Amino acid sequence: MLCAATALSSCGTDAGGDDASGQAVEAVASFYPLAFVTEQVGGDRVAVTDLTPPGVEPHDLELSPRDVASVADADLIVYLAGFSPAVDDAVDGEAGDRGLEVGQFARLDLPSSDSDAARAEGDGHGAADPHFWLDPLRLADVADQVAERLGALEPGSAATFEANAAELRGELAALDSELAAGLADCDARTMVTGHDAFGYLADRYHLTQVGIGGVDPEGEPTPADLAEISRFVDEHGVSTIYHESLVSPAVAEAVAAETGATIAVLDPLEGLPKNADGVDYFSAMRVNLATLREGQGCR
Repeated sequence: MLCAATALSSCGTDAGGDDASGQAVEAVASFYPLAFVTEQVGGDRVAVTDLTPPGVEPHDLELSPRDVASVADADLIVYLAGFSPAVDDAVDGEAGDRGLEVGQFARLDLPSSDSDAARAEGDGHGAADPHFWLDPLRLADVADQVAERLGALEPGSAATFEANAAELRGELAALDSELAAGLADCDARTMVTGHDAFGYLADRYHLTQVGIGGVDPEGEPTPADLAEISRFVDEHGVSTIYHESLVSPAVAEAVAAETGATIAVLDPLEGLPKNADGVDYFSAMRVNLATLREGQGCR
C-alpha cells in the first residue's frame, strides 16, 4: 500500500538517516507534488526532504543554509526549473547527474493566459503553465522517471521502485477517472481563477480557465485587467471565482464584489497548508473536485 505523504521524510525512514539496511537514498524535492511522488515511489528505501515547508508558497521560498547543504549532500534532487528560483540557485552548479529536472517528462505544453479574458477564450499566449501535477496522468509520468532514476542509484531496489510507481499510476488513473466523471456534466464549463494555475486540470477535463492574474500568484492585475475580467464574469454568467489557500484572496474578492459572484478555495497543490494532518495529494484533489462540482453546477 502507498504511504501517506504529509511529512518531510518518507514513511519508515527518518529524513537524513538510513533505513534498517543502512542504505537509504537521500533525496530532496523542491516542493510538495515532487516530494509526494518521490516518497511514494521510494517507500522505505528513500529518505525525502521537501524543501518547501507547509504554508509556504514555492515561488517565494527562501532556503536556509541547512536547506542548501541538503541540496549539496543529496543523492537525488527532484525539481522543476523556473518554479522556485531559490532552488534553481541552489541546484545551479551543484546537481550534475544528481539532478532530475521533471519539466521534460511532464510535457509542459500549455501556455498560461495573459490575464486577458478575450485571449483566455481561445487566443491566449504567454509563459508555459508549470502546474502539470493537476493532471494526474502527467504526475504519473514523472513518477515513472523518479523510479528509473532511483533504480539507477540503488539497482538492488529497482524492481521495488518500478512496482511502487506502477501502483501509484494505478491510483492516479483511478483519480483521473473520478475527476472526469465528476466534471462531465456541468452547467458552466468556464472557471475563473485567481491566477493561471489550473490550465492542465482544465485541459484534461474539458473546462476553460480564465485567470485574473498571470502564472505568478503574486502578480498584481491592473485596473484594466480587473474591469475586463468583471465584464467577462457578467457577460458569461460566471457564478464562482476561485482563489487559493496560500495566496491572498483580495483580487478574487474584488471581482466577486463587483459582479455578485461567490468565492471558493481551489487548491493548486503547490504546497501543503500549515496543520495539514491527514491531507495529501489525493485528498486535496478530491476536495478540489467537490469544490468544482458545486461552483460549476455539475450533476
